[in-house]
Amino acid sequence: MKAVVLAAGEGTRLRPLTEDKPKGMVEVDDQPILTHCFDQLIDLGADELVVVVGYLKEVIIDHYGDEYRGVPITYTHQREQKGLAHALLSVEEHIDDDFMLILGDNIFNANLEDVVRRQQEDRADAAFLVEEVPWDEASRYGVCDTNKYGEITDVIEKPDDPPSNLVMTGFYTFSPAIFHACHLVQPSDRGEYEISDAIDLLIQSGRTIDAIALDGWRIDVGYPEDRDEAERRLQGEAEAVAEAASD
Repeated sequence: MKAVVLAAGEGTRLRPLTEDKPKGMVEVDDQPILTHCFDQLIDLGADELVVVVGYLKEVIIDHYGDEYRGVPITYTHQREQKGLAHALLSVEEHIDDDFMLILGDNIFNANLEDVVRRQQEDRADAAFLVEEVPWDEASRYGVCDTNKYGEITDVIEKPDDPPSNLVMTGFYTFSPAIFHACHLVQPSDRGEYEISDAIDLLIQSGRTIDAIALDGWRIDVGYPEDRDEAERRLQGEAEAVAEAASD
């Protein structure tokens, strides 16, 4: 399975950390966020990394070159930052089967393998991790509305008045059907082509969509304090592993 990494963003909210680098290259525990993403995707079985670059793209390309851990890297260029669905369309010509997608500003220690397994077993058109967040934070994300059976019936990107506090986390698997949906997406009120709107189109058309509850943790590194929290968690887990090994 190929893996797509969206890493075109400028990261204005992360400044001054992103004054000379894209946000995917901000270091967490002495490694760029993208390195953490790449390692996890390869451990999940990715046989090619397709990386969408944009802002200061040469920093990413110069750092990783054309392969990482023996896995080839293909770069595509999102020339304008018009949303995640717009970014995803830049990789369409490189994808012909089910694939993984990760947002290149997220740090995960979670059950990503459950999403991949569900995609392979159900042949779903989309599968993704969801988690409950504090209500006052829900408007930062793609929010999932559910029916009384707990099935996702709608996905809304960064709503002012969230219908729930269940949100998408930034790791997905898709079939190529997502590209047709992305082509149909219209600009949101924010003027962007939203991945949540593309997923919602799949839902409304009756496609198979699986949502898997997050087991573990993830941090969307949107602000400097998020980076600091991700680093604390990674270092704390490394210390716990070292202690367990010494016992």
